Amino acid sequence: MRLLSVAIALLLALPASARDEASKEIPATAKKSARKAPAGKPEEPSPEMRRRIAALALKQVAFGSISLLPVRFENSRLAGPFEDGGRRLYCVSSHMKGRTFGKAERPKAVFREEAGLLTVLDDDEVCQGHRTRPFEELDTPKDP
Repeated sequence: MRLLSVAIALLLALPASARDEASKEIPATAKKSARKAPAGKPEEPSPEMRRRIAALALKQVAFGSISLLPVRFENSRLAGPFEDGGRRLYCVSSHMKGRTFGKAERPKAVFREEAGLLTVLDDDEVCQGHRTRPFEELDTPKDP
């Protein structure tokens, strides 16, 4: 994003004739492919990636992986993918019930995707201010 703003600033500093020539050098297909997602719609993770994130979250201690008591998850949310310092991140949060007898816990986890590999980060502050969406893959199915 910073590179784009620098490029725009340089183009605005050029005289009008040089700007016209600079815009002709970039083919229209390259301009379209530079965008990852439309401005109004954020990028959505694939269903396979959502399943992988849910499976990795369930292996975390904060999400009850070593709990002797059964836990259930409600209102799970997923933020991402988003870029932070050159890293592609996903944030997961949920309401977990079962370990504290009536009071829900709020586990959170941050995952970094790099070359298709997910790793856990210990920095949940990067999740602040990002739009979340429902994450049904993590929620416990309701009994009929």
